[in-house]
Amino acid sequence: MTETIQIHKPQPLDDHAVADLFTSARTVSYFSGEPVSDEQLTAIWDLAKWTPTAANTQPLRVLFVNTPEGKERLLRHINDSNKAKVESAGATAVLAIDPEYYEFIPTTFPHAAGLRDTFAANPDVAEASAKISAGLQGGGFIYAVRAVGLAAGPMTGFDAAGVDAEFFGESGWKSFLVVNIGQPGENAHLGRLPRVPEEKATRFV
Repeated sequence: MTETIQIHKPQPLDDHAVADLFTSARTVSYFSGEPVSDEQLTAIWDLAKWTPTAANTQPLRVLFVNTPEGKERLLRHINDSNKAKVESAGATAVLAIDPEYYEFIPTTFPHAAGLRDTFAANPDVAEASAKISAGLQGGGFIYAVRAVGLAAGPMTGFDAAGVDAEFFGESGWKSFLVVNIGQPGENAHLGRLPRVPEEKATRFV
């Protein structure tokens, strides 16, 4: 029997949702310190996991840091200029790439399960694909944070090798982005900064 696939027809978001996700949203640097629950973090992942990736490979892995002990360990590897940002956040997520993500391909892309062997035999190709797909997932993760009513503060000012040794020794995951999560505090962000002009950023053919 052929499975019937329900086609979802997208509808425009209302102005409030567009503002929360795009036009009014900011990268937050300083947070109120209000706690973020494990349930909220799970809700973020439940949205972020739907981000599209090449051949549905899903290389992104996330470490949620949501305890004082975990934050203390993380802070050892954060640049001094960013420590206050992490300290003020209700929770922090470390986004990483699983270098052996292709092992899941027989499950996540079963109609082309042989792609697993292709990636395994070509580590440079596997790594390049992972970086693109994990980057897509990282963007999706930030919008998922906003979608559950929280603010996101993505940053790269940290010692990735130190974080990997601290948290990912057995798994081999490779961190590439830290995202602070919570409610904005005082002086949370700059005003809206300029965007590249549309005529310089887009073309139509």
